[in-house]
Amino acid sequence: MALEAAAPSGGVRVKTTRVVSSHVSVPKRVVEIWLSRQLLVNLIRTEIRVKYKNSFLGLVWSFLAPAMTLTVFALVFGVALKNGYPDFVILLFSGLLAWNLFQTAILAATGVIVNNAGLVKKVSFPREILALASVGSASVFFFFQSCVMVIFLAVLHIRPAFSLLWLIPVAFVPLIVFCSAMAIFLAAVNVYLRDVQHLVEVVVGSAWFWACPIVYSFQKIVYPKLNNHYHILWIYFLNPMTPIVMTFERVLYAKTGLIALTIPGHPKFQLLPGWGPMTYVELDAMVLGISLLLLYGAMVVFGRLAGNFAEEL
Repeated sequence: MALEAAAPSGGVRVKTTRVVSSHVSVPKRVVEIWLSRQLLVNLIRTEIRVKYKNSFLGLVWSFLAPAMTLTVFALVFGVALKNGYPDFVILLFSGLLAWNLFQTAILAATGVIVNNAGLVKKVSFPREILALASVGSASVFFFFQSCVMVIFLAVLHIRPAFSLLWLIPVAFVPLIVFCSAMAIFLAAVNVYLRDVQHLVEVVVGSAWFWACPIVYSFQKIVYPKLNNHYHILWIYFLNPMTPIVMTFERVLYAKTGLIALTIPGHPKFQLLPGWGPMTYVELDAMVLGISLLLLYGAMVVFGRLAGNFAEEL
C-alpha cells in the first residue's frame, strides 16, 4: 500500500514516503496485480532480452538449446544405454515441454526478489509481479520449445493424437497455476532464508525431475511396482507434475497400445496407460484445485513477508 505525506500549508510538497503494507487482502492484491499487468508484460520482455544480451544468435538459442538437449538424451538412451523405446526422442520431449517450463520458472523466481533488491527498495508496485514475470518468461520459452517439437514431429513423420489436442490447454492451465504458486512462495521465503535458493536448485534441478515419468515409462516401471506389489500408487500422484507430464505424453507421443522394442527378441509391452481422456481431465482438475489452494496460501505468505523486504535486502 502506498502512503503519501500531505503537503504543508506553505505549498511546498515534501518528499513522498511509500510503505508496503503486509495486511492487504489477497483479493485486493490480485486486483493490484491486474492493474499492473503492463508492468508484468514489460518485465517479461526484459527478462527475455537480458537472457540473450550480447548473444550473437539471440532468440535462436531458444530453439537450438532444446534441440541440442534432446540430441544428447537421444544418444544416451537410444545409443549408449539403449532403452529400446521406439521414437524415444518424442516421448522424452513430450515430458520435457512441461518440465522445462516448471523448472525454468521456479529456478528464476526463487532469487528474483533478492536479485532485484534495488527495484524493490525504491519503487512501489506489487512485488508478486517479479515472481510472475519469471513464470511468464518461462511460458514464452515453452512456446519456442513447442515450435521445436512440431519440427521434430514433422521430420520424424510422427502423428500426435490430433483428436486430443484439447488436453494440452487442460494440462497447461494447472501447470501455470502451480508454477505461480511455487514461484510466489519461494521468492518470498528466499528473502529471509537465502539457503532456499540453493536447496531449490538441488530439488527441482535434479531430484524432482526423476519423480516424473519423463525418461522412464509409468506403465512399464512405476505401475507394476506401486500398484500390484505395494498398492500405494496414489503416493506417486502426490507429485502435481506427474499428471501434467503424463497428459503431454498422451497427446504428443500417443502410443497407448502394445508396442515392440527396437531391441530384437523382446516381447511387446504397453508404454503409456490406456486411460480415456476424461481420466487425464480428472487428474489435471485435481492438480488445478490443489494449485489454486497453494496459490492462495502463497499469496498470504508473500503478503505477510513483503512488509519487511526492504529491511532484509
